[in-house]
Amino acid sequence: MSARLSARDITLRYGDRVVATRLSLDIPDGAFTAVVGPNACGKSTLLRSLVRLLRPAEGRVELDGREVGSYPSKELARQVGFLPQDPLAPEDVKVRQLVARGRYPHQSLLKLWSERDEDAVTGAMAAAGVTELADRPVQELSGGQRQRVWIAMALAQETPYLLLDEPTSFLDITHQYQLLCLLAELRDQGRTVIAVLHDINQACRFADHLVAMRDGRVVAEGRPADIVDAALIKDVFDLPSVIVPDPVTATPMVVPTLQGE
Repeated sequence: MSARLSARDITLRYGDRVVATRLSLDIPDGAFTAVVGPNACGKSTLLRSLVRLLRPAEGRVELDGREVGSYPSKELARQVGFLPQDPLAPEDVKVRQLVARGRYPHQSLLKLWSERDEDAVTGAMAAAGVTELADRPVQELSGGQRQRVWIAMALAQETPYLLLDEPTSFLDITHQYQLLCLLAELRDQGRTVIAVLHDINQACRFADHLVAMRDGRVVAEGRPADIVDAALIKDVFDLPSVIVPDPVTATPMVVPTLQGE
């Protein structure tokens, strides 16, 4: 697979704390990439570097051969959409107003709000299942409802690349699978999706490309069927398991064998 978005020998740190050293990764175009690994292994930090919220101490992140730090903000925002773990909504903002902020990269002094912007917001709200919440203040919503509103805002941005950090957080199991099906549909429409997921079985079921991380390094990457085995799960998660075919999709399914005492 070709890759327009890539990390080249990047070292990532917060102050004196080094999170990753000389990490390299190509994001396959038009694929659904899931990043998995234990807590504090560098998954979220990697995503932050890909959208230049964290500048590498060494190495570079490139989009189309050009360092992401060299892009003007709006130009990059028209290419790459990002949903962080804990976004904060402005006070008293209503759902439709927040979703409409996803259209900001497409606005300018010469190009104001248009019918296409209106259609993008309406379509994004429908896709995320928040149409009926349009006039509700965001602060009054449940955690799961707010998460779906943020997802709608990211969808309204209409970028070729969509990066999501733990997008299934706060969602019940039905909405988790609805979201993952939506992300798979976006992939099928030609968009590139990168998501940090905690559920390895969901990642195996929906992702074309799996990136397994531990201690700031990529332990393995590739098609889930090619790389997921008991040895990998033990290496990455320190969890004994057996791998069986998912009864619905035949993708790898991890069954832990660790017994409680």
